[in-house]
Amino acid sequence: MKVTRNTPDQLILSNTPWLMGIMLVVFILCFVGAGLFMATEGGEGIFFGIFFALVGGGLGFGAFCVFVRRVQVILDRRTNSIVIRRQSIFGYDTVEHDLSNLSHAEVETTTSSRKGTSSKMHRPVLILEKGMSAGRHPIVEAYVSGGGAQRLVDAVNDWLPAHKVDSDSQSA
Repeated sequence: MKVTRNTPDQLILSNTPWLMGIMLVVFILCFVGAGLFMATEGGEGIFFGIFFALVGGGLGFGAFCVFVRRVQVILDRRTNSIVIRRQSIFGYDTVEHDLSNLSHAEVETTTSSRKGTSSKMHRPVLILEKGMSAGRHPIVEAYVSGGGAQRLVDAVNDWLPAHKVDSDSQSA
């Protein structure tokens, strides 16, 4: 996920998993192509080829449905809103919150252990302290390694103080 716009009025965070999508499409095409090639050879290979194409292509399609999701978070001062948009091949989901309810952003961390080694995974979350949506709202569902979550949290928290100052000066 990356910052695609950072102006005084608007902060947009966006993630479009192009590489993952392209890799999965290539995976699907390879399995379906190989299966169809085996099926056209005739003989006993027909059933194995069809099975190979259906199972390989189906697994690739299932992975595509699960892992390829576009996420966009828009923090907008003009409309006093936070819009979280998620899009997959099955549809489009939009959640909207009041920007004035946003306290800050922080990183959620989880630790997983395998074979005596542990690794930490992170995701950015928005903390809404007021309103009907009060609570922790993940920007992305999945935990990832690296510093990307911290960069997003820093971008949101750096952008927010100007909002807090503006809203305080308007109410005075």
